[in-house]
Amino acid sequence: MALKCGIVGITNIGKTTIFNCISKTKAQTSNYAFSASKSNLGVVDVPDQRLFKIAELVKPEKVIPATVEIVDIPGLAKGASLGEGIGNKFLDDIQRTDAMIHVLRCFDDENLPHVEGSVNPVRDMEIVDLELQIKDLEMVERKIQRMEKVAKSGDKDAKKAVEVLTKYKDHFENFQNARTIDIDEDNKRYVQDILLLTDKPVIYVCNVDDESAVSGNAYVNMVKETLKDSDAEVIVIAGALEADIAELETEEERLEFLNDAGLEEPGVNKMIRAAYQLLNLQAFFTEGPKEVRAWTIKKDMTAPQAAGVIHSDLERGFIRAEVIKYDDFINYKTEHAVKEAGKMKLEGKNYIVEDGDLMNIRFNV
Repeated sequence: MALKCGIVGITNIGKTTIFNCISKTKAQTSNYAFSASKSNLGVVDVPDQRLFKIAELVKPEKVIPATVEIVDIPGLAKGASLGEGIGNKFLDDIQRTDAMIHVLRCFDDENLPHVEGSVNPVRDMEIVDLELQIKDLEMVERKIQRMEKVAKSGDKDAKKAVEVLTKYKDHFENFQNARTIDIDEDNKRYVQDILLLTDKPVIYVCNVDDESAVSGNAYVNMVKETLKDSDAEVIVIAGALEADIAELETEEERLEFLNDAGLEEPGVNKMIRAAYQLLNLQAFFTEGPKEVRAWTIKKDMTAPQAAGVIHSDLERGFIRAEVIKYDDFINYKTEHAVKEAGKMKLEGKNYIVEDGDLMNIRFNV
């Protein structure tokens, strides 16, 4: 799956610290505004306890988790759409992502000056939204100009495009995001090609101080109150604390550190799973003595399409899939026992793969 989730936000809020907690690719952090000159791409393992419970039963040589690509996009500032800071380059990087993790600074630290002079996550959210809206408005206006020229020749579809695009234009001029526009799904095809920034699904991450890791703080409450009428997910992460946890060498040390902080698991794990959901992804499993592996697929994929994620030959020569539900495998403990209990199903080309399915693909090329 070549889908990417971009970490966005204004400068000096701890985005790169959080990115470094989850990514095998470590990026440099700094206390200086606009210090980053490029976006960082990391391939991140998706935390999934189901994979390791299967491995406990199978005892394979190796365990391979599903992955998702996360892009750490350097901080934006007021005027980014006009080239302020590093400007348009990073707006272009956001455009190439499929969803956004919007990090908001929800901590005080006199050693890390805020680019706006004070900590206010709602204001910061509005700054980023405005820059993305301005970029979207610019792209919509350019397409309106193109469609108006075509419409003059009597092209009815071009006239309809101008009508729909004008609705988007008015929406942006009222400081609204594309994802909130009330418009028929069919009419959204007129903006698909311009990849609107504010149309991307988004989750919000409140980066808090260590003491607020469990229950949040007043800044987090501000964010939740502002977003209460939306369906956006809000996740609380103590970035500096989790950076310390990520540096520990053993799982036992990490668990002890988490318990001391009152946490059951790293907050970044919740963020990765949320990003996976945001990208409309899910996992199916394959198991055997050599490896137990999670494979990433889009939701609603058929069995042959899922097989193609493993190898194109499996999709081309697909015959059927032997499917075991995760709960049945854990309950009966072996593939043989599942078969004996009549819980293995043979599924054909129209089967829609469900999250957590264990599959064995039969094929002939």
